[in-house]
Amino acid sequence: MIIIPAIDILDAQCVRLVRGEYGSAQKVAEDPLATAKYFESCGAKYIHMVDLNGAKEGKPVNAEIFIKLAGSVNVPVELGGGIRDMEAIDYYIQNGISRIILGSAILKNKDFAKEAAKKHGEKIAAGIDAKNRKVQTSGWLEENEIDFTELAMEMAKIGIKNIIYTDISVDGTLKGANLEHYKELKNILPSGVDITASGGVGSMQDIKCLCELGIYGAICGKAIYSGDLDLKEAIEYTRGREKHPFWVKT
Repeated sequence: MIIIPAIDILDAQCVRLVRGEYGSAQKVAEDPLATAKYFESCGAKYIHMVDLNGAKEGKPVNAEIFIKLAGSVNVPVELGGGIRDMEAIDYYIQNGISRIILGSAILKNKDFAKEAAKKHGEKIAAGIDAKNRKVQTSGWLEENEIDFTELAMEMAKIGIKNIIYTDISVDGTLKGANLEHYKELKNILPSGVDITASGGVGSMQDIKCLCELGIYGAICGKAIYSGDLDLKEAIEYTRGREKHPFWVKT
């Protein structure tokens, strides 16, 4: 398993939300680029980024920040939020983003998700966010009736090889990841599909529990900024447990 530290951008500021509520936004760092460089210095093999404005508005908003950041570090970065068409995907990939996370688009336009996976392969991930098991879209402001496991299976069938799952009810709370939901995903998804945990990670104990599940990665945000999780310690613990031990920025 790899540790993937997170940088969420709202109004050009590095923030964290609690349970996806925009009104709970708290600035956690002065400079996104300096934060990314710190993550890199700690040994991070991937950096996770979210355009919170983009997720809400349905289009890229803070693109310049992400592109500048991707060009300034020597580790690959993944990005989600407001990416709803192939033009946005191509633009980001051509400008240094290594992995694109499709969220609302995978539910609202499955043909587009399939086309993206066919064109860009493992550079495309599905971001599935759920509350009470029901998938949420548009910056977690819209609830849908589909269960998160059902959508994950659909994405696997159309060729997406990386599922990033967030249980919104624990996101930003430091109360621990929803291990039962990740166990469900492990049991139903094909072995070739990577699962990344996101939301609730608050301690080394959470990292150890997720490692035991044998999933691909764990996205860590608030716990790093609050000091509840030592990023270097977490990375060192997972060293040698990575599914892909060597990363090349592309």
